[in-house]
Amino acid sequence: MAKTSKRVWLTFSGKAMVETPALWRMARQFPDVSFDIRQASVTAEIGIMAVLFEGEDRDVTGALAFLREQGVAVDPIEGSVVEG
Repeated sequence: MAKTSKRVWLTFSGKAMVETPALWRMARQFPDVSFDIRQASVTAEIGIMAVLFEGEDRDVTGALAFLREQGVAVDPIEGSVVEG
């Protein structure tokens, strides 16, 4: 299986989303995907995180889709793809 690394911005908009344990739920659903929070800014109304996800390509893709289903905005961090 192909390993991948993806750096993304996660945005949690609104008080309800900020207080939702979406990353914890994702980690329980996709235990083989590791994530490293590189930067975060969280207030009562919005949370923005730069996160590096690593694992099998299909697992990382599934984990990011799961976060989107939870209402988290997932956007790639530009210039983050390094092949080799």
